[in-house]
Amino acid sequence: MVGGLRLFTERVGEGMGEPVLDTDNGEELVHGQTQVSIALGNRPPFSPGTLYISTKQVVWLSDVEREKGYAVDFFSISLHAVSRDPEAYPAPCIYTQIETGDEEDEEGLEPSDSESNDTLDLSKITEMRLIPSDPTQLDVLFEVFCECAELNPDLEQDGEGEEEHNWIFSADQMDHDPTEGGEDSEWHLSQDPPKPIGYSNGDHDLVRNVVELHINDQRFEDAEEMEHDSNGWP
Repeated sequence: MVGGLRLFTERVGEGMGEPVLDTDNGEELVHGQTQVSIALGNRPPFSPGTLYISTKQVVWLSDVEREKGYAVDFFSISLHAVSRDPEAYPAPCIYTQIETGDEEDEEGLEPSDSESNDTLDLSKITEMRLIPSDPTQLDVLFEVFCECAELNPDLEQDGEGEEEHNWIFSADQMDHDPTEGGEDSEWHLSQDPPKPIGYSNGDHDLVRNVVELHINDQRFEDAEEMEHDSNGWP
């Protein structure tokens, strides 16, 4: 059910209008955010527009050109994250990776020639950044992304009988202090990650292994402490 990024021009209402949603099939608008720029691939961001997040998709509409807009279904978003690291990107943003259905394009995230030409080939876009003019809105947008992503599980993965995760991390989880929340906390990740929060470089298995390693290490330490206590060791 991977469709990738696509043009979106269906609007309704006066002025610049709002996106036409598939209400007949239960699609509902969850959140709208004005003054949000969008950057596709390695291209510079477009002028600010309005971001709409529905129960099925993410839609960005230009506030300057009524015929300019982009949308992507949650089924096509393989990862989303909060990025505040200026070394990763100059402005705080919501970073997303997009599945295009083309394995060759998804082997790496290097910009293709089509992204550098005047004509933008949306079928080759594997990265999208949403840049709000007010960075304090990032956490709100992230939470809405999480809620709507949960409404759109990967049915193919569910059918395989093995649970998979996209490993989406919030700033609180990545910056969690092990001294807070007691000794049972399972999150002991780097407090100064060099990458954007949740960034996995396209390798979700690697992220999963790292997280499980931290979890297992903590449980091993807890089990060792219990064994020492039962034997009367100091």
